[in-house]
Amino acid sequence: MADLKKKSSRAKHSLARWLGAVGCFPAVLGGLLWSQVAMGADMPGGPKVNQLDLPVGVTRIAAEQHWMNWFLMIVCLIIFVAVFGVMFYSVWAHRKSKGHRPADFHESTAVEIAWTIVPFLIVVGIGIPATRMLVEQKDTTGADVTVKVTGYQWKWGYDYVKGEGEGIGFLSTLTTPEAQIVGRDAKSATYLMEVDNPLVVPVDRKVRIITTANDVIHSWTVPAFGVKQDAIPGFVRDTWFRAEKTGVYRGQCVELCGKNHAFMPIVVEVKSAEDYARWVDDRKKEMAAKADDPNKEWQLAELQARGEKVYGANCAACHQAAGNGVAPAIPGLIKAASVLGAPADQIKILLNGKGAGMPAWKQLSDVEIASVITYTRNAWGNKADEATVQPKSIAEARK
Repeated sequence: MADLKKKSSRAKHSLARWLGAVGCFPAVLGGLLWSQVAMGADMPGGPKVNQLDLPVGVTRIAAEQHWMNWFLMIVCLIIFVAVFGVMFYSVWAHRKSKGHRPADFHESTAVEIAWTIVPFLIVVGIGIPATRMLVEQKDTTGADVTVKVTGYQWKWGYDYVKGEGEGIGFLSTLTTPEAQIVGRDAKSATYLMEVDNPLVVPVDRKVRIITTANDVIHSWTVPAFGVKQDAIPGFVRDTWFRAEKTGVYRGQCVELCGKNHAFMPIVVEVKSAEDYARWVDDRKKEMAAKADDPNKEWQLAELQARGEKVYGANCAACHQAAGNGVAPAIPGLIKAASVLGAPADQIKILLNGKGAGMPAWKQLSDVEIASVITYTRNAWGNKADEATVQPKSIAEARK
């Protein structure tokens, strides 16, 4: 008997704690919402504070998706009200206390025909506009500009392969300062949604996006365009959009792709035709000015300075700024045999990758690969026998 009383008392206390938690949930939720409002204004070109609905978007596809979303919500609401309305009315109007007796029948042909035809008509009514939208979204013909988008851990590569801007290529990497990420500094309005090199496209032009990946599956997604396309290693997929308004629009990789998945934003800048033409001209001049002579004999100090920048932009996310890696998944580079050994072995790793953890970096130039190899062979106390690797060695290894 005493055990039963103790169990009953514990059950009462547990129930009280549960009810208390449920009772304070609205206050907790309200506090979270208020804290979001207090964080600041809406992100330019990105999500809104306390946003619940899909963005209206700046493309016809995004607008149609917005309409389709509400159309389906209304259809579901009508079905819900109709089904549960009939059910609750039947329970209430035919309750036993009013003297109703349950019907005794085995089947009703009319009811079976009705509950077959009505859902069929509903599905057809939904399927017709949805199919039209899906076919339109996959029609990538007649593009004015074609951009190849390559997903890397954890950045995006953009190569303009057709149309105005053909030949331009660059990497796009997160620029949010580490001090904001670790909480030392206040977060900016574009926290984790800002990059060094945004994708630039012209307004009112059809832009075809060809996606692939260098390592794992990524997903290129910009809600304002109504675009989401997976980037899969070894496969080429495509999608398209036509932005109807100039401005800056933001998205993210939405396929879990590793430890820094949250640090892989997408920024697209839509410019007028005139501004886009000027950007293409300026970008090509900038690329020509930065073009390196692979036949130049570089000095150790030059390669180290260049390599430090390349390492910070491409390697530090995994191998860490101090070169100590993340054991056991990502090896450190301090006193590592792959760094202190023959340069040919290290060149092979950078060009071809190694296993599932180390992607290939063929997209970097000969000078960039030579400089980052030279940097790692001389940084953090490393003293390799062959301290300097020249760009011509990378060019020969590519053959």
